[in-house]
Amino acid sequence: MDGTLDHVMLRVADLNDSLEWYETHLDYEEKDRHEGDGFTIVYLGPEDMHEDGAMLELTHNEGDDDLDVGDGWGHIAVRVPEGELEDAYQQLMDDGVEDYRDPESCGGRYAFVKDPDGHEIEIVQRDQGARWSLDHTMIRIEDADEALGFWTRKFEYEHTSRWEADSFSNYFMKPADAAPEEMSVELTYNYDGRSYDMGDAWGHLCVRVDDLEEDWDQLLTREAADYRDPESNDNMYAFTEDQDGHEIELLERDPSADSLFPF
Repeated sequence: MDGTLDHVMLRVADLNDSLEWYETHLDYEEKDRHEGDGFTIVYLGPEDMHEDGAMLELTHNEGDDDLDVGDGWGHIAVRVPEGELEDAYQQLMDDGVEDYRDPESCGGRYAFVKDPDGHEIEIVQRDQGARWSLDHTMIRIEDADEALGFWTRKFEYEHTSRWEADSFSNYFMKPADAAPEEMSVELTYNYDGRSYDMGDAWGHLCVRVDDLEEDWDQLLTREAADYRDPESNDNMYAFTEDQDGHEIELLERDPSADSLFPF
């Protein structure tokens, strides 16, 4: 299994507003688009993103303009170079982005803004990857041992770092031998035993596979959830779920194809 995190999908109420926001404030460009029956999917990312860097997928469903962000998904994080956090945040403020959590309120280590649909976007300082490229996606989990076991056993991910606080822990997971520029998964575990609501504004994470059918069979052998198998999706992609119900797409990516979509 390849294991590279290919993209993270967010649902948006107004596609044009969202595209303008990401293209204006994060300098994203449209990589590809698919117009379906009642929905549109757009892939976005920095112009000079790494070949294994993750894309942002925005999905708009016609007539679906009342989205619930929920709290089972947390945020996406984007990168700026070390030492440029405050300047980057101030530039966003100057450009009209709403002030949400500034660097000072976050101890000078990171900051947060929100996109037009209320998706939280963390700004982190990294010396790798294109400016504004996706650094990680945070999801909230109810059992840390089960979640860590899921990603290590099912997808052969490695536990690359963690942060232990008084009331929560953060665990970062990546494929073995992943490039520094690749996106990681941040698993957030709160010690108070709370449960979470998925909502419908967050969509899924997508993991690249080498062979969809073979890797799907391997996941089932490893007792992954049989959620939406390849056959039910015309053998173009498949979906499993983690122990908390976060959806994970499996997709073969052909770099030489004319389209980023398997349609």
